[in-house]
Amino acid sequence: MTSDEERELRLLLERLRQEHRDLDAAIDALTAVTGSDILQIQRLKKRKLQLKDRISHLEDELFPDIIA
Repeated sequence: MTSDEERELRLLLERLRQEHRDLDAAIDALTAVTGSDILQIQRLKKRKLQLKDRISHLEDELFPDIIA
């Protein structure tokens, strides 16, 4: 992996982490409101889980688990 590719992956990783934090805040805000849309909350949680999986994949790609 070239340094440019690594830099791009690190930037993407940070954007995904920020989106994950934003979704977490949105979910917390929606669950605090009574009468909020349960379906919308479920969709946000699903998106958050997808982001977590993508973040995990990118971290594995950037920081491989080397057994010495």
